[in-house]
Amino acid sequence: MGFARPAAAVFALLASSAAFLAGGPPSPIRFELQAISFHLEGGETSPRHVPATMGGGLAVFDYDGDGRPDIFFTNGANLETLKKDSPKDFNRLFHNDGGGKFSDVTEQAGLLGTGFDGGAAVADYDNDGRPDLFVAGVHRSALYHNNGDGTFTDVTAKAGIRNVPDPQFGPMWAITGVWLDANNDGLLDLFVVNYLQWDYATEPLCDYKGVPDYCAPRSYKGLPNQLYLNIGNGSFEDVSEKWGIRAHVGKGMGGAMADYDLDGLPDLFVTNDGSYNFLFHNTGGAFKEVAFPAGVSLVEDGGFVSGMGVDFRDADNDGYPDIVFVALEKQTFPLFKNLAGRTFHEITSSSGMRLASMSKAGFGPGLYDFDNDGWKDLFVSRGDVLWKAMPGNVAHQLNTVFRNPGSGPWQALTEEAGLDAAPPARHRGLGFGDLDGDGRIDVVATAMNGDAEIWMNRSPASGHWLDLALEGTKSNRDGIGARIKLVGKSGAQYNHMTTSVGYASSSYGPVHFGLGSDGKADSIEIHWPSGAVQTLKDVPAGRVVRVKEP
Repeated sequence: MGFARPAAAVFALLASSAAFLAGGPPSPIRFELQAISFHLEGGETSPRHVPATMGGGLAVFDYDGDGRPDIFFTNGANLETLKKDSPKDFNRLFHNDGGGKFSDVTEQAGLLGTGFDGGAAVADYDNDGRPDLFVAGVHRSALYHNNGDGTFTDVTAKAGIRNVPDPQFGPMWAITGVWLDANNDGLLDLFVVNYLQWDYATEPLCDYKGVPDYCAPRSYKGLPNQLYLNIGNGSFEDVSEKWGIRAHVGKGMGGAMADYDLDGLPDLFVTNDGSYNFLFHNTGGAFKEVAFPAGVSLVEDGGFVSGMGVDFRDADNDGYPDIVFVALEKQTFPLFKNLAGRTFHEITSSSGMRLASMSKAGFGPGLYDFDNDGWKDLFVSRGDVLWKAMPGNVAHQLNTVFRNPGSGPWQALTEEAGLDAAPPARHRGLGFGDLDGDGRIDVVATAMNGDAEIWMNRSPASGHWLDLALEGTKSNRDGIGARIKLVGKSGAQYNHMTTSVGYASSSYGPVHFGLGSDGKADSIEIHWPSGAVQTLKDVPAGRVVRVKEP
C-alpha cells in the first residue's frame, strides 16, 4: 500500500504527476469515454430536500447469463409523493448486446420501479443460478427475483422485506444493501444500510448566504441498519435486534463485507456521514460493534468526516482485507491497513493518499487492478453534495483513478487517464466489470442530474489477467465470502468474492486478478464459506475459469 515517509511521498507524487503532464511516459492506466442513454433524475427543487442529492446507485451484472455484463441504474421520483409519476424517473436496465452496444430492456424486464430508488445490490439469494436484485430506496425498498427468462418479479412482500414505518424510528431510508452469508448455512442474507430520519413535510431549511442549500447530516436523526436472515423458502427474517445490529444508530452511507480476521465468518464495515463508523465483527450468531478498539471508528485526526462509499479488500497483498472509503473536500480518502486481523492502522498520510485526495470529494470507491500489474488500484467517482459550491469547494468534479505502484505513494491520475473526456459532474454510483471481454476492468458511473458515463479500460501496457467465476455447492451458489490466494512467479495476491463495492452500487462478476508478466497462476487456493479448501495448479492466464466447489 506504500509506506514512504510523508515528505518522500509528497516529492514522488509531484514528480510523477509532472512527468505525465510534461509529455513523459504515457499513463499506465487509461480510459475511453462511451456514452449510454441514461440521465439521473434527483428531483432537485428549491427549497432543497436531501434525498435529491444522495441517489444514483447502479449494478453491473449479467442478468441473462450470456457472458456479457449488463447495467442497471436506479432513479429518483417525485419527492413529495415518493412515486415515479413520469417516465424520466424510471429505473433502467440496459442489455449488453456486445460490440459496445446497449439496449434498454427495462419495461419488458419489469424493473421500471415505483418509488424513489437510490441503491442496488445483486446476488443469487435462492441459489437457482440467476442473480437477483435488491433496490434500496427512500421509505420503500424492493427485492426482485430473476425469473430466468429476461424478466424479474417484485417479491418484496412475499420475501418479508418490511416497508412499514418502524415504531421507534419511523420510515426507513435505505442507501444500499450488502449480501453475505452471515451464518454460513449456504443461504445469502441481506444487510441493509440506512441513512436518516427524513420527512418531506418537516424538512429543515438551510442556506448559504441566502441561497437555498442542503442541510448537513447533523440536522437529522439517524437510523439503525437491518439484517434479514435467509430462512430458505424464498423469505427472510428480520434479526436486526437478535444479532446486535439494531442497537447501533448511525447515518449509514456505505457498506461492505469481508472476513477481516480470517476466522471464517464474514464481517461488515459501515461508513457513517458525520459520525463514528461501524465495524461489525461476526462472532457466530451475532455481530459485535468493534470499530473503536479496531481503530476504524474515526480518521487519524480524530474528527468526523462525511464517510460515503467504501471498499473492504486487500490492497497490499498481505492476505488481510484493508478498508478504503471516501469523503468530501479537506477530509481525504482514508486508507486503513489491516494489521494481521487484530486492528487497523490508518496510512492515508504515509501512503501519499492524504496529499493526493485532500482537494477532492468522492462518493464511490472501488479497488480493482486496472492495469493488470498485480496491484489493486482505486477508482473514485468524484463530486460534492452541494447544489452551489461554497468557497473552496467544487461541486462538479472529474473522476480520478489512483494507481497503486506496490511500493511508494499512490498516483492520482485524472486527465492523464483520459477522465477529462466527460465534463465535471456530481458523480455518485460506480460499477465495475469487463464489459467487452478483453480482460481489462471497465467502469460505469452516474452523476446527479447528469448523464451516466461508461469508461472503457484502454490501459496501453496491460498485463496478463485471470478471472475466477465461482459456483458454490455447500456454500452459497455465488461463493460470496470465498477467500482466494493466487500465487504466481511474481508473488502472492489475494481477493474475495463480494458484490458490495462503492457507493449504493453492486458489481457482480468473476473475481479478477491482474498477473503482470506472469503467463499463468502457479497455484490458486480457495477458502469457501463452507470451510472447504480447494486448490488449482498451473492455471493459464487470459481466461475466465469457472470453479465449482467440490
